[in-house]
Amino acid sequence: MGTGMGTGMGTGIGTGIGTGLGAAGADVVFAGVSFSYGGPSVLEAVDLVIAAGEFLGIVGPNGGGKSTLLKLMLGLLDPTAGRVTVFGQPPKAGRTRIGYCPQHPSFARDFPISVRDAVLLGRLGRSRAWGGYTAQDHAVATAALESTELLPVAGRQIGTLSGGQLQRVLIARALAAEPDLLILDEPTANIDQRVEGDIFELLKELNRRITVCVVSHDVGFVSGYVTRVACLNRTLVCHTTATLTGRAIADLYHAPVSMVDHHHHT
Repeated sequence: MGTGMGTGMGTGIGTGIGTGLGAAGADVVFAGVSFSYGGPSVLEAVDLVIAAGEFLGIVGPNGGGKSTLLKLMLGLLDPTAGRVTVFGQPPKAGRTRIGYCPQHPSFARDFPISVRDAVLLGRLGRSRAWGGYTAQDHAVATAALESTELLPVAGRQIGTLSGGQLQRVLIARALAAEPDLLILDEPTANIDQRVEGDIFELLKELNRRITVCVVSHDVGFVSGYVTRVACLNRTLVCHTTATLTGRAIADLYHAPVSMVDHHHHT
């Protein structure tokens, strides 16, 4: 919440600004973006285009700048250099078309709220400011629950859910905002491998109608689902999944591929 110019999808290696993906009509554009919190650069000369309808994975080591990239995209930070646009606007204006799914829920697991009510929170700021939720709000929330296969548990308290079900609630809440772009920060960090596959199958289905951008440290798993991988470690290089080699991963993590573990929590 969050590289130089290349040839884009034409060769499979690049930033997306080139012959394969143009900036015109793109959902998000980073152009020469650098950022520093006051010390060394966290991001340096990042060029990235997220095209409408794509499924992009952003991967990299801890401290590589992934969270900062998201914060710039969401207008929570301003770049030190370069420019970010979201749907052709400054991020603070364009972010109204983004659905954001954080790594951790913003509410305690024992908070007394039902699945449906948690999903309805995604309507805040999208509907009237007073008078309660409208019939349209409830219809949108029901559609989000259906898309994430949560209707059977809509009346349950969130504290009774499994990790995978809770992650689906966060996705459904983001979908309730009716976004054109869905951004997920480490959506499978705390769930087991089987459920991880279920979540990515869900995202693949959602990608049939909206753009999806997933931030992850798990390059091996993500590359099996996304159409393009943005490798970020201060600078950024994009690959199609077909061109994501062991050498590219080793260069990203500054370690042999065998040392880039595939961790899961049970």
